[in-house]
Amino acid sequence: MGLASALSTALTGLTAAETTIDVVGNNLANSNTIGFKASTANFASQFLQTQSLGASPTDSSGGTNPRQTGLGSMIADITPNFNQGTIEISSNPTDLAIQGDGFLIVQGGSGEHLYTRNGILNMNSQNELVTVTGNRLLGYTVDGQFELVTETLVPLSIPLGSAEVARATENVELEGTLTPSGDVADTAEIIQTGVLGDTQLSYPETDFSVAAATPPLVTASTAAAQVGGGTLATGQEYRYRIVFADSTYGGDPNTESVISADVDNPITLAGAENQLYLDDIPNDADYSYFRVYRSTDGGDYCYIGEEEYAVAGTTDFTDTGFADGAAYTNDVLSGSYNYYVTFTDSLGGPGVGDESRPSNKITASAINNGRIHLTDLPTDDSGHWAGRRIYRNTDDDRNTFYFVAEIAGVGAADPSTYTDCISDSTIEATGHTVDLDGPKITNSTLLTDVTRYDDGVYHQMFDEGTLEFTGRKGGRTLSAKEMEITSISTVLDLVNFMEEALGIVEVSSDPLYPIPDDGPTGESPGGIVEDGRIRFVGNNGVDNAIDIGLSGMQITASGATSSVDMPFSSAQTAVGESVVADFVVYDSLGMPLSVRLTAVMESRDGNNTTYRWFADSPDNAPSTGANISAGTGLITFDGEGNFVSSSESTVSIERTDVPSTSPLEFELDFSELSGLAADSSSLAVSQQDGSAPGKLTSFIVSENGLIRGMFSNGITRDLGQIRLARFSNPTGLEQKGENLYASSVNSGLPISGNPGEQGIGTIIAGAVELSNTDIGSNLIDLILASTMYRGNTRIITTAQQMLEELLALRR
Repeated sequence: MGLASALSTALTGLTAAETTIDVVGNNLANSNTIGFKASTANFASQFLQTQSLGASPTDSSGGTNPRQTGLGSMIADITPNFNQGTIEISSNPTDLAIQGDGFLIVQGGSGEHLYTRNGILNMNSQNELVTVTGNRLLGYTVDGQFELVTETLVPLSIPLGSAEVARATENVELEGTLTPSGDVADTAEIIQTGVLGDTQLSYPETDFSVAAATPPLVTASTAAAQVGGGTLATGQEYRYRIVFADSTYGGDPNTESVISADVDNPITLAGAENQLYLDDIPNDADYSYFRVYRSTDGGDYCYIGEEEYAVAGTTDFTDTGFADGAAYTNDVLSGSYNYYVTFTDSLGGPGVGDESRPSNKITASAINNGRIHLTDLPTDDSGHWAGRRIYRNTDDDRNTFYFVAEIAGVGAADPSTYTDCISDSTIEATGHTVDLDGPKITNSTLLTDVTRYDDGVYHQMFDEGTLEFTGRKGGRTLSAKEMEITSISTVLDLVNFMEEALGIVEVSSDPLYPIPDDGPTGESPGGIVEDGRIRFVGNNGVDNAIDIGLSGMQITASGATSSVDMPFSSAQTAVGESVVADFVVYDSLGMPLSVRLTAVMESRDGNNTTYRWFADSPDNAPSTGANISAGTGLITFDGEGNFVSSSESTVSIERTDVPSTSPLEFELDFSELSGLAADSSSLAVSQQDGSAPGKLTSFIVSENGLIRGMFSNGITRDLGQIRLARFSNPTGLEQKGENLYASSVNSGLPISGNPGEQGIGTIIAGAVELSNTDIGSNLIDLILASTMYRGNTRIITTAQQMLEELLALRR
């Protein structure tokens, strides 16, 4: 057994030496493998044959030791050396080295978690971080708001060039000088329209006709004396003339045409003749009646007869001796006259009851010693009006109006003609001037009923459609705002819309510091309707002066766009030291928002100078309305020009029309402003911390494994978190090849965490961990293993020789 066991023992030595050479060879082969951990083969002896267990000491013996024969060596284990390898800086920013304990967690081919110290990482076509062997690096990714999602480990991606991010403005820093010199801003700009009319009630819309009244043409008419039952005087000379009339006499001659020439020749009755017969009396379709006037012995022509005679169908008249009535009125007109007709709800002459807007101006030109006949007077079937009134003026004096007549009734069956012969001197005493504007607008007037009178023409201001309004403030054009005009839109709706679009601030958010009223008038800022005018009072200060140009209001209706001819004029000029700064901020989507900051000197005393700031933004989008005002407050400086305090510093811009975070609120920093005296105030924005959208251009990995992206707009955001794992017994890991390890029954469960936490090492970006193979030590191990191998072969040789000697005994 002895020689045979010697051979077996030597064989175990050979096997152990070979294993050592294999391990050392693997170490040396991977001496340049990044993250490689060298291994060491450890031996154990085999005690397989016991000859005696020995004996313990007795009174007669000192004891004997066990007698055991070893049967060789065995590989107890092959232990990886997880000592830190040398850290070397690389040229690849995605390379990662682990300083300390821990492994990168990567995804295996079947989705399982594997572990490695090889930190050479690249980007694949999906912008994912992968190892040189194609395993995806795992960690925590981020959501759409760049917040870490820590539920599960997922492949980490870095979307260079595609990811975008913006930053909402939170702070705006101001610089400049708000001088205490100049005028205190205690006077506001006040603008207003002319008087505007309300046509909600009906008014004379149809044009009537005017012309010189034509006298009856009596050249064919004849007069003949008759014997009958008349009472005319024998021997008396009689003359007759004809007048057309619009209505029955009633003692009012002012419906009569110009009187005709004498009918035939004067006639003197003789004998038994006692009445006169007139034949072939003319007619005129413009008149309803004719009247007969008579003169005795060449005197006045006086009205005769008991009733008017209808023009239609009547061509003769018999004078049986009617008594003289009123003499024919010889009033005539000369010149050019303009006529207007109104409706009234109460008869009784000018000033009685309500009156409609006048009709359009109708002109009768070049009248020479005649009368003017009005026909087709406007009618109305609304049931609101009781009659019509007629007014006139002349081209020579358009501002003086005369009341001509009042006609009862406005229906189609009521009188529709009138003949005017009243001289100015006769009616001047009435002192009544027709109101060409008609009923004045109020807050409740519908916009489609608003009119403006201009030199005899009435202009309808608004139609249903889209109104685009562009105002000016401080001489600077504001952004256009739109309002939909419907059938129920009122003047108050328009006033509120324009007030908001002009950025007029009525109320301060801080009740301790209310918005001041205009000094000279005591009016509060805002828009009102007063005496038929739309009136706006701006905020105090020159740079708050409001204005509306002639083309500031455009309306689009039925596909056509036109200007609203509603001019505003200045009723008061703004006064006060002020300054303006324009700048841009950004909302949460990176949209640029324009802001105009106006500062006006509100007060000044022996201790302090106080400016009020106003912030306007055309991009302000409240849920209702068109308000551009975004904030206001006070800035106070002491006697040395130092900034003391501000009553309010927040600007709030509503963003309800876009999915941005609403409102965008940011703080104004006034601390760098100066209140020292200067020739003029200055104001500028030195810095704001918002930004427009930017693309991801680069990234860095921090020691704690946080991947931080840098965007083209200067913003940095988290892109992900690299997680590491450590094991209680890393030497118990199962090697899977390609520098990969898997957990095993003796490695313990992975303890994952962020680098630098829970005993896990930190990460060095742009570096790699070299192999920890000790070439010198391994070469020595290689020499020792080869010596071991040769020694064991000598044992085999010796045992062979002894066996040969033993076999030689037979010879």
